[in-house]
Amino acid sequence: MVRVGPFDVSILAADSMGVRSIATVVDACGVRLGVDLGASLAPRRYGLPPHELELKALERALGRAAEEVQASDAIVITHYHYDHYMRDRPELYSGKRLLVKDPEHNINWSQRGRARRFLVEGGVARSASVSYADGQSFRVGDLTLDFSQAVWHGEPGTKVGRVLMVRARCNDESVIFASDVQGPADPQAVEQLKAWAGARLLVLSGPPTYFAGFKVPEEAVQRGLEGLMELIRAHVAETIVVDHHLLRDLAYRERLAPHTQAAEEEGVSLLTAAEFMGVEVNQLEARRKELWGKKGGGEGKGGGEREGDYEE
Repeated sequence: MVRVGPFDVSILAADSMGVRSIATVVDACGVRLGVDLGASLAPRRYGLPPHELELKALERALGRAAEEVQASDAIVITHYHYDHYMRDRPELYSGKRLLVKDPEHNINWSQRGRARRFLVEGGVARSASVSYADGQSFRVGDLTLDFSQAVWHGEPGTKVGRVLMVRARCNDESVIFASDVQGPADPQAVEQLKAWAGARLLVLSGPPTYFAGFKVPEEAVQRGLEGLMELIRAHVAETIVVDHHLLRDLAYRERLAPHTQAAEEEGVSLLTAAEFMGVEVNQLEARRKELWGKKGGGEGKGGGEREGDYEE
C-alpha cells in the first residue's frame, strides 16, 4: 500500500507490471474499496502467444484480485471488458456490494452480453448487492463514491463502448479512478475530471499508441495525449498514474516526453503504476517478441493474428 493523504492505495496489477490490468484497491475512512479487480493477456502480439513469464504474472495477478474481491467492502466494475472483473469466478462476489456500469443503457452490444453472462447467468445479481452506478453517488460507511455518467472508452463513438469514472472522497480529500478513458480522448471525460480537480491521486489509462493508425485512428490517439496534457495543466491531481493501454508501447516514454516536462513545470507527479508502487517497469506484452527470442517479422502495425486485441 502507498499512503496518499488519508488513502492507502495499492495497484495490484497493470500493464507496466506484466499483465493487462489496472486493478486498484483503496483503503480509507474504514472502508476497503476494490476497483476493476481483474487481469488478462493479449492472445496474440507480434503474431505470438503469451510467454511463460506472462502466464505466471497473470496467475499472480488473478490470485491477488481474487483475494481482494473477498476482502473488499465494496467493489466497482467500471465496464465489462475481461481484464476488469473476475468473469470466470462469479461465486467470489456472493454477499458483496457491487457498484457497476449499467448493463442496459449507454452500453455496446458486446459489453451488454458480457454483463448478462456475469450478472444474470453467473448468478451475481442474485447473490450480491448490485447497484447501477452511472451518474450516481453512494455512501459506503464514511467513504463517498461519486460516479461519472458513462464516457467513451477512448474516442467518441468507439465501437468498444463506454466506461465509468469514479471519485472516492474521505475527509474532504479524494482519489479518482478513470480506467480505459485512454487519455482521455472523450471531451466529456476531460471536463468531468477537470470538475473533480484537486484530488490527491488520479489513476487512468493512457491512449493505445501502439494501435495508432491501425485499430485506432491517429487523431484519436493524439486527442488522448492532448486530454492528458489538459489534466496535467488543470492540476486535476497531485499525482497522475498513467498506464494500461499506453504501456503496451515500448516507446511510451517518448510519447510522454512533453507530458513529463509539463508535469515538472506544474509540480505534478506523473508515474506508471509500477513506479507508483515502487517496482521496476516490466512491459511483458510489449516485450513478447524479445521473450520468445524472435527477430523481425510481424512487429509493424497489425503484424500478427488478432494483434494485441483491443476489446479485452
